[in-house]
Amino acid sequence: MESISYSTLWKAIIRPPRANYKIADLGPFELKLGGMRICRTDFAVKNKRGLNFVCSHFEPLESDRKWKEMPCVIYMHGNSSCRREALDCVPYILQSNMTLCCLDFPGCGLSDGEWISLGWHERDDIEVLIDYLREHRFVSTVGLWGRSMGAVTALLHGDRDPSIAGMVLDSPFSDLKTLVMELGATHTKIPKFLISTAMTFVRSSIRSRADFDCYHLAPIEHVDKCFIPALFATGNQDDFIKPHHTDELYKKYAGDKNVIKFEGDHNSTRPSFFFDSATIFFSTTLQVDIILTDQNMMNQEEKKQFIERMEVRRTAQKQFVVDEQAKKQKEKQGENYTNIDKALGLDGDEMMSLPGFDDYGMGGHFGGGFGNEDEALAAAIAASLQDMNPEPSGKSSGMQH
Repeated sequence: MESISYSTLWKAIIRPPRANYKIADLGPFELKLGGMRICRTDFAVKNKRGLNFVCSHFEPLESDRKWKEMPCVIYMHGNSSCRREALDCVPYILQSNMTLCCLDFPGCGLSDGEWISLGWHERDDIEVLIDYLREHRFVSTVGLWGRSMGAVTALLHGDRDPSIAGMVLDSPFSDLKTLVMELGATHTKIPKFLISTAMTFVRSSIRSRADFDCYHLAPIEHVDKCFIPALFATGNQDDFIKPHHTDELYKKYAGDKNVIKFEGDHNSTRPSFFFDSATIFFSTTLQVDIILTDQNMMNQEEKKQFIERMEVRRTAQKQFVVDEQAKKQKEKQGENYTNIDKALGLDGDEMMSLPGFDDYGMGGHFGGGFGNEDEALAAAIAASLQDMNPEPSGKSSGMQH
């Protein structure tokens, strides 16, 4: 039987605390943003392992849309987080004539799955999502914006998909084994050789449960074969994934590259200049000005089809929310989730009387935030290793906040 500390250690890597939120936390389906009207479509995609993962696509409202196909940025969240992270990016991306798609990776948020893999299986999920967007969501060029686990996912996928136009990589680790060793050394007084021994057993448990070898989770081994334009980013005070990880990845990266460093730690709110830089980067690499020209605007027949699509989306969106909420609440007796307002946790008689078309503006309704999800991993690793080798005095060094 596994000890509590040993179980906690491998679970910290592949089964961290799951982000808990409601559909209503994603905001209204339709709203005004800086003078433009946008909409959000929620949908689910099945991955290669048979798991459904949920996604949200933010784009111009169909009746206001000028171009049939538009560039799209896919935002990928960090460990133990969810698609709410992407809400801070929506105003920047949408007002620059790009669309934004975000997801809950399998094992996270409202998606299926028990385990995460910190990028190993998630890269296959992104591959499936990209194919889906190109086939069903009128997407032209594609960019990847990842934070922490999401950034690692982008790096693991980038060297095998040259069709990606650009990547923003916020605080990726260079090698998982190195990261765990650093966390153990920083937050405990355990000798490195004992941490390495513990990781040998953890490696076996992870492989049997989540079907990947954590020792192979090393983006540093992929970057010299990746030629996609990349913008790296890291916080100067990040003591979870330390800045040297970004420095090493950046130095070895084969493609066009730049790096941004800002004040803050792993989970700090990113400064506005970082969002501005990322948006300018994507506008250039996704070729927005080249693709979205007057000559490429929709004709009358295409415009008519998009307006018809709007009504279909509104009907499907209502049913999607009802189904998702009913699934989460099916054990509760006597609850009626056929009413869209109750399912959303909002008031109003119909969708258009909800917060849709209100002008939330910059810093209004949006603000997914990062939380402190990665601190859970650091704390669990430190506590587990310390329990495996307690200090003679019986005291634990614990996490330093």
